[in-house]
Amino acid sequence: MTEIAHLLSLADRFIGATSIKEVTLSHRVFGDSKKLAAIRSGADITLGRFNGALEWFSTNWPDEAEWPKGIARPETVRAA
Repeated sequence: MTEIAHLLSLADRFIGATSIKEVTLSHRVFGDSKKLAAIRSGADITLGRFNGALEWFSTNWPDEAEWPKGIARPETVRAA
């Protein structure tokens, strides 16, 4: 699985666990409501944006959802 596929898998799992819309999640992660759709359509992102997205997911991951196996989770400190 490619790293972009990992990112999209995290997005899909997060949406499944929280029932938010993809445009809402995209805005929260990237500050751009169309970015996830663009990535799904083949657009690229910088390494910094990719790493920032992984950090966002790790920090904001729902407690009741299991982090996907096979995707390395960044070490983050969850906000109190």
